[in-house]
Amino acid sequence: MIDVLVLGGGFAGLWSAAAAARLLRGHTAGPAGHSVALLTPHPDLVLRPRLYEPEPARLRVPLDRALKPVGVRRIRATATAVDTAGRRVTATAPDGTRTEVAYRRLVLATGSAVVRPALPGAALLHDIDTLPAAVRLADHLRAPPEAPDGPGRWTAVVVGAGFTGLEIATELAGRLRALAAPHGAAEEVRVVLVERAEVVGPGLGAAARPVITRALDTLGVERRLGTTVTALDDRAVHLADGSTLAARTIVWTVGVRASPLTAQIPAPRDALGRLVVDRQLRVRGVEGVYAAGDTAAAPAEDGHTVTQSCQHAIPLGKVAGHNAAAGLLGLPAADFAPDPYRTCLDLGAAGAVATAGWDRRLREGPEGFAKGLKRAINETWISPPVDDPEELLRRADHRVGLRPSAPPPA
Repeated sequence: MIDVLVLGGGFAGLWSAAAAARLLRGHTAGPAGHSVALLTPHPDLVLRPRLYEPEPARLRVPLDRALKPVGVRRIRATATAVDTAGRRVTATAPDGTRTEVAYRRLVLATGSAVVRPALPGAALLHDIDTLPAAVRLADHLRAPPEAPDGPGRWTAVVVGAGFTGLEIATELAGRLRALAAPHGAAEEVRVVLVERAEVVGPGLGAAARPVITRALDTLGVERRLGTTVTALDDRAVHLADGSTLAARTIVWTVGVRASPLTAQIPAPRDALGRLVVDRQLRVRGVEGVYAAGDTAAAPAEDGHTVTQSCQHAIPLGKVAGHNAAAGLLGLPAADFAPDPYRTCLDLGAAGAVATAGWDRRLREGPEGFAKGLKRAINETWISPPVDDPEELLRRADHRVGLRPSAPPPA
């Protein structure tokens, strides 16, 4: 039987396992000590917030190099069923073998997935929700020079002008021009944002919108607002307003939903399928089960609920893992108390924009401040240490913030 079993190898899962290992270290239960296991079919943590960037194949961290040195066992399998009454998980290994894993405490951290639409031609849609999907898009973008000439050869349509849509659209403007230039086709490049709302970034706040709009203008990103996609084929995108865009690349970024495993937990869920948890991240009404990351509808500051982002997934994982272990040891549970909510949106070659608070006030700074902040987040802060158990355990302390150099409070 596993003492703390974590399902999911994303940010929340990795940090749940590390936090549980941290607290259990030094508390033995017989000669073997306590056990912590991470169940995931994938060998790597994917740096999912960075999948809009070029070369997505490199955006991963080996889970074993991070967790094995602190004694976390990785079970290579996909969880298919959760029996909370019997405290066991049914999983399928890559070779098709089914197994049952018993647990004393469970952390559900199986993440979320983009909601794919039921549209004519939907199989042609790209997304950047997973590493394989981002790699397919990168390979597809390199393919146009071999494709027949014609309208839309160098046109990309991005559906959804939210956080993900804006980051991939502004990135594509530069990537496509770099790919087209050797073929004398840089002037043929078009990137078009399609958004159902009447404004770009409808959930990103009014203060940031002028900055975003200027960046889109600078990069030449077109907008089709107040409409959406109704169908597509290998040469064109058809919009609800009756217009058609000739395009060879269509990227879908609209909507995410929590892992379907949440439906197997007999507990309340929100509109995104996330499990409702208390401040200790215990799933309401289910003994011994915690949720973290995109599967958790956890209370944040000022009466808000956490977002599905690594900004919240990392501290959620730390608290869930800590509390799962604390429950075994009879120690007090910690409350989830995230850092103040902030956002930092990459705008490609046009820079970035940073906001603070749930009202999304602009964060001012010297020229290049927001871009530098985004690079620090992407390239340093969200990546766990590998082959360094002491640093991993230090950062697994739930009192240590996202910035890894910040020490825990005294």
